[in-house]
Amino acid sequence: MLSAHALELAQTLVRMNTVSQNSNLELIHFVRDHLARLGVTSRITYNADRSKANLFATLGEGKPAGVILSGHTDTVPWDGQDWQHDPLGGTVADGRLYGRGSADMKGFIALALAQAEAFLNADAPFALHYAFSFDEEVGCFGVRELIADLRDAGIRPLACIVGEPTNMVPAIAHKGVYRYKCCVRGKEAHSSLTPHSVNAIEMAARVVGRVRDMAERFEREEPRFEGFDVPFSTASVGQFHGGIADNVVPRDAEFRYEFRDLPTADAAAMQAEVVQYARSLEPGMQRVAAGTGFRFDTICEIPSFLGSAEAPVTRLAQRLAGEAGTTLVAFGTEAGLFKQAGIPTVVCGPGSIQQAHQPDEYVSLEQLARCEAFLRGLAASREIG
Repeated sequence: MLSAHALELAQTLVRMNTVSQNSNLELIHFVRDHLARLGVTSRITYNADRSKANLFATLGEGKPAGVILSGHTDTVPWDGQDWQHDPLGGTVADGRLYGRGSADMKGFIALALAQAEAFLNADAPFALHYAFSFDEEVGCFGVRELIADLRDAGIRPLACIVGEPTNMVPAIAHKGVYRYKCCVRGKEAHSSLTPHSVNAIEMAARVVGRVRDMAERFEREEPRFEGFDVPFSTASVGQFHGGIADNVVPRDAEFRYEFRDLPTADAAAMQAEVVQYARSLEPGMQRVAAGTGFRFDTICEIPSFLGSAEAPVTRLAQRLAGEAGTTLVAFGTEAGLFKQAGIPTVVCGPGSIQQAHQPDEYVSLEQLARCEAFLRGLAASREIG
C-alpha cells in the first residue's frame, strides 16, 4: 500500500505549475529544502537567466558512487484540453492521482524524495543520487548541463534509473527525437511575373517532398527493430508557414520536421541528406536572385537509447520491480544522454505514457505503491545487478 507521506509529496509536486515555459524553481527549492532538513547538500545548476535549475544530490556521501534516480521537473501545458479535474489540483479519486505531471513524472520524483530518509539510514554499500532536471519536454536541455557538471566534478555514477512511466516494466530502448526548422528565402514578385521570382513555398515544398520520400524509404527498406510499435525510423513535417497573398510570389517560407530514429539508425545522416538536397537547389535559386537559399536551425536533438537486458542495472530493475521481462518505449527520454555519458541506464517508472500529456492525466495509486516498493528494495540492495 502506498504510504501517506509519499502520496502527500506527490500531490504537493503536482500542485506546482512547472510547465516548461515557466520556472521550475519552486519545485527545485522544495526538494533542496526537504533534503537539507535531512542533512543532504544539493548541487544546483541554473540556465542562463537563472529562472530554471537542475538538482543533483548524493545520499551516502563517502560511499562509492552508485545509482542515479533521474526525473524531469517540467511538464507539458494543458491549454485547450477538456479536463474534468483541476490540472494543478493533485486530486485523488477512484484509486488515481490526477494532475498534470502525475504520471510524467512528478509521481516518481515524489516517491524518490519520500525514501530519502530510508536511503540515508540504509547500509547499502553504494551511494544513491537524485538527478532532477529542467526542460526535458522541450528538448532535454537541462540534463545536458547536469551531466556536464557531474563530469567536471569527477562524479561517476555506476548506473542510472530514469523514472519515466513504463508501468514498472524496465525499458531498454527507445527511439531518438531530432527536430529541425527550415527557413527559405526567395524573391517576391507579382504573380504575373513568376520567371522574375523565386517562390519560397515551392522551394520549401521540394524539400518537404524529400522528407516524405525518406519516410517512405525507411518504411520500405530499413531493417526492422522488433518490439517498437513502429519498428522502423520515421520522418514527418509538423508545421508549414508561408506567403502573404494569392497574387504575390512568396519571399519567405518556413517548415518544421522531425526524425524518430531507431537506436540502430544514423540520425545525423538523415539530417545531412535533407541539407544536401536543399543545397543542390540553391544554385538555380541564386541565378535568379542573390541571397536566396535555405537556413536550417536545430530545435532539439534527443539521442536514441539502447541498453541491454543483460546489464546489471537492468537486472537490478527487474528484480526490484518483480518483472521477468523488459520492454521498449516509443517516447524519448534522457536515458540516451546518460548512456552517452558512459552511465549504464534503464528506464523504469510508475504509470503509463498512455495517460501522459492527456486531459485528466493520472497515475494509479497501485502503480505508485509498486514504485515505492521498488525504491524500498533499492535502499536494501547490497549490490547493483
